[in-house]
Amino acid sequence: MEWGMKNRLSHLIQKDGKALFLPVDHGYFQGPTHCLEKPAETIKPLWQYADALMLTRGVLRNCIDPTISKPYIMRVSGAVSVIGDMTAESIVTSVKEVIRLNASAVSMSVFVGTGGENKSLTNLGKLVDECEDYGIPVMAVTSVGKELEKREARYLALVARISAEIGARVVKTYYCKDKFEKVVDGCPVPIVIAGGPKTETQREVFDFVYDGMQKGAIGVNLGRNIWQTEAPVASMRAIQAIVHKNYTPQEAEDLYNQVKAGKA
Repeated sequence: MEWGMKNRLSHLIQKDGKALFLPVDHGYFQGPTHCLEKPAETIKPLWQYADALMLTRGVLRNCIDPTISKPYIMRVSGAVSVIGDMTAESIVTSVKEVIRLNASAVSMSVFVGTGGENKSLTNLGKLVDECEDYGIPVMAVTSVGKELEKREARYLALVARISAEIGARVVKTYYCKDKFEKVVDGCPVPIVIAGGPKTETQREVFDFVYDGMQKGAIGVNLGRNIWQTEAPVASMRAIQAIVHKNYTPQEAEDLYNQVKAGKA
């Protein structure tokens, strides 16, 4: 691995080998998302606890203070909406633009088992080719369709491994309670856990983050289960403690309640 690639990855994955990414890119297909209507206000109290932010170039340019010293992962796929075919994404941001805006990495969605499978995987290959020329890591944001039952180890392992085989340096995938270690073991690059739909309780989040880390994930990429919660800063600090301090779910919940009550 070349120096530039190693250097950029070191910005994202910390010295302990773990990572906490904060995605705020949901507007690229959802529009004004609940609690993300004004991205700058959502990000302001949270960014200091994240290892990197994941966002689009539009939010970066208009909502992020350029003096903030924080790595970011630029989403470069899109051109779809929540009311259309979400698997038909195209690359909408050039690598030249990524370099101009000083990104540490890029991300794009890939879809397996859908009509957009071939297009998204071909796009991933082309993006990897171009980014490798400049030492820029690509994170594959994986999906196996809208059906929740497809979020099983065999499907998640399939899309994670395919993404790594094509050249993704990091894979973002969903957690599954049963046999998640098989997803991690079958993928030769680091895996970060996606948050998915908003959970009913914070304890559910702490439980799946802890279990996923115990089974080999290097970290998380959580958005809605942080900034759509009752206490986003408390949520962020509790998850950070699981990722970087090996807190148990109970310890994380205790910290969450303490921060929420203004006692920590």
